[in-house]
Amino acid sequence: MQLIKLSATDSTNAYLKDLMFNNILGDFTVVMAHSQLKGRGQMGTNWLSEPGKNLTFSVLVKSLDSPVSEQFLLNIYVSLAIYDSLTQLNVPDLKIKWPNDIMSGHSKICGILIENILSGHHIQASIIGIGLNVNQLTFNNLPNVSSLKLLLGKTLDLDELLTSIVENLKKLLGNPSKGGHNRPFELYESRLFRKDKPSTFKNQDDEMFMGFIKGVSSAGKLKILMEDNIMKEFNLKEVQLLY
Repeated sequence: MQLIKLSATDSTNAYLKDLMFNNILGDFTVVMAHSQLKGRGQMGTNWLSEPGKNLTFSVLVKSLDSPVSEQFLLNIYVSLAIYDSLTQLNVPDLKIKWPNDIMSGHSKICGILIENILSGHHIQASIIGIGLNVNQLTFNNLPNVSSLKLLLGKTLDLDELLTSIVENLKKLLGNPSKGGHNRPFELYESRLFRKDKPSTFKNQDDEMFMGFIKGVSSAGKLKILMEDNIMKEFNLKEVQLLY
């Protein structure tokens, strides 16, 4: 693993992407920032992180060679890799909130942003951005946010945690077909936040409705069993899970 440590950068994803286009980088090159000034989350949201307290890093994956139609599988692998690392630390009540936030109970502790570089109908390379709340103790009154230190009551070594996540990711991507093509989907679905529980959602027209999360489609859409007992699939822009 080639590790590049930065004191500060706007975005580790943007830095790694620029580096990749101007240099020959090895698979699983990692850029880690002490301070990320303009970290991004899903749907253009900002990821706020106290300098030196958390993991803010990006990983370059060049060996996947997947068709674009299967790009959600990478979301699954990354989510499972982080889930496994946090399980080893005995983080309580871990769940994956679709599409790829990691939760402890009702509190978000990790966000993931994946950017794919395409070549025709194939993924040429992927840049995986991860923001994990590790040793930060306050979050400016943000609701439903926590950190590993708040959950476990101890300070964690950032380098050790980074290595654990990258090694788990290498393991999963090195043998993606282990247990059959459906195995990653089954693991991901079994760990979904609020799966099979009555939940309230909001659609793109700001209308609220009730339903049950049942799983994800092969394209990564969320499968919700509606009140009329009809199964519907939603993409990221079409639905929001409300607590």
